[in-house]
Amino acid sequence: MTLPVPNLDDRRFQDLVDDAKRLVMKHCPEWTDHNVSDPGVTLIETFAFMTDQLLYRLNRVPDRLYVKFLELIGVRLMPPTAASAPVTFWLSAPATAVVTVSAGTRVATGRTETIESILFTTTEPLAIVPSSVVSVKTCSNGATTFVERLDTMRRRLTFDAFTPVPKPGDALLVGLPEAVPCCAVQLDVDCHIDGVGVDPVNPPLAWEAWTGTSWEPCEVSRDDTGGLNRKGVVVLHVPPSHTTEIVGEQHAGWLRAVVTPSDPGQPRYSATPVIHGITACTVGGTVTARHAEPVENEVLGESEGVPGQSFTVRRTPVLTDLEDVVVEVSDDSGWQQWTVVESFGDSGPDDRHVTLDAASGVVTFGPVVREQDGGLRQYGAVPERGVLVRLRRYLTGGGVRGNVRAGAISTLKTSIPFVDAVENRRPALGGVDAESLEQAKLRGPMALQSRNRAVTARDYELICAHVAPELARIRCLPPDSPGGPVRVLLVPSASVDRGRIRIEDLLPSPSTTRRIAARLEETRVIGTSVVLGPPTYRGVTVVARLVALAGHDPDRVHESALAALYGLLNPLTGGQDGTGWPFGRAVHQGQVYAVLQSVPGVALVEDVQLFGANPVTGERGASTTKLELEPHSLVFSYEHQIWVETP
Repeated sequence: MTLPVPNLDDRRFQDLVDDAKRLVMKHCPEWTDHNVSDPGVTLIETFAFMTDQLLYRLNRVPDRLYVKFLELIGVRLMPPTAASAPVTFWLSAPATAVVTVSAGTRVATGRTETIESILFTTTEPLAIVPSSVVSVKTCSNGATTFVERLDTMRRRLTFDAFTPVPKPGDALLVGLPEAVPCCAVQLDVDCHIDGVGVDPVNPPLAWEAWTGTSWEPCEVSRDDTGGLNRKGVVVLHVPPSHTTEIVGEQHAGWLRAVVTPSDPGQPRYSATPVIHGITACTVGGTVTARHAEPVENEVLGESEGVPGQSFTVRRTPVLTDLEDVVVEVSDDSGWQQWTVVESFGDSGPDDRHVTLDAASGVVTFGPVVREQDGGLRQYGAVPERGVLVRLRRYLTGGGVRGNVRAGAISTLKTSIPFVDAVENRRPALGGVDAESLEQAKLRGPMALQSRNRAVTARDYELICAHVAPELARIRCLPPDSPGGPVRVLLVPSASVDRGRIRIEDLLPSPSTTRRIAARLEETRVIGTSVVLGPPTYRGVTVVARLVALAGHDPDRVHESALAALYGLLNPLTGGQDGTGWPFGRAVHQGQVYAVLQSVPGVALVEDVQLFGANPVTGERGASTTKLELEPHSLVFSYEHQIWVETP
């Protein structure tokens, strides 16, 4: 149990008044009127009120001392983390030359009368490369023999995109003059299908790009062709690893449309699409932007030449998880860089070291400490008197307000020629507010528990949570056998829309994994190997039939039932307590019945079926009444299906 915080004086206002009246009766018995109308009693109550305020402050002393103890053991408030989102820059016309979006380009959300815009900056340069069609090839069923179709198109003749009855693996390849990584390529396709084809809304067709070793999926933000059913436009977002390759004696950057295996109930191609012509152009590009604003060459002040001097930056908090802060001190030869360290414990008198409190933005130079023998020891060098101290570059911003919805980033703050619009096609993720004092008070005993050493499973979890506050859940698994690796399962925070989450958003980012790996390398026991990664996500699909109460809108009942299912079977906000579905807990049919029956407007839950589903491929298993989960795995909702009947 936790240690109780003592009350140094537990008396309150009425207790003080009663004590004073008892003393009056003892020392002044002739004072017999103790009613509130008596002026003397009024004075007693006045002093009792003032004393009560003093006692309240006195009882706050343990909290103050507790905070001071936290400072002694090196606990500092953790700064916020910045959200990031892929941002697409759309051109005003197809690119005819390379359009460069430089790193640090500023974009923002819309501003209203009551809400300030939220600023994002790009993390790296983006080159929007022009494109055209230099080759069109077809191949059947994954074969290595390709048939060139470009001359056929130039003669204005048609050709079949796939075999007469398309099979999985049949592909239509489009070659571009050069690779277009991170670009949005628009394909204008003139085509049609004779006879009955596929469902235009859900065709068994995937667009992919060659990355040098494999074909990677392209995100499709627009497809007017309905799976090559009719003439229209297809807009593909090419992955950043796109590269050129020689295919069929043609060197090009390759894109392809490939026939995929059909899901149960998904119509297949009964006839091949017929291609009349294909043209290509680049209409935009995508780059990552983060909720952080760079500040450069900020002069903090002038050194007084004394140990322990500190400076405060103008913009707080300082984001340290995205890039290193560079502190510089001027001298006769220019600006000299000083190293930011966690503490001065290992710093000598000549080491150019400083510390940085990222939450408050305080930069501190090394102190002088009196040793036991009476001598003085300097921890870290001290700048000479009169020299300037500056931060060459740092980032400020961050927080949960940066987790904006998809499409919220729509304003271009930096003018770029030929760029017409900007948007984030996905929500921004990863923003976490700075740590509060109450949270730091809870973290203090945990820091003492682990002592910055990863020994127990709990130590690993605490250290990972400290390094990566953007993670929602962390689970450390001890080795399965002597000498085996320690597995740390990482579940990042993700945008939840009525309980729904994208499976891609539940994978930890490479930057988060790198930061945790670097910290565990310093704290793990020698000889212990550590494996970092996401848990196994077990997909579940619920198929249910409901009866709505009379007078209730079936569509609204349907939406409410779906929201309830996605909310229950959720790795972040699901479960009975709303903190995420427990690791390894099976899904019972009875739980689903109970949740659906509690949905407003539901009169009866007639039938519920559970199906295991692969959250990546969508492959569904057999119906069951209890879906078992592997130990330390998490449940993931995949395409629930609800039918609502009216009485």
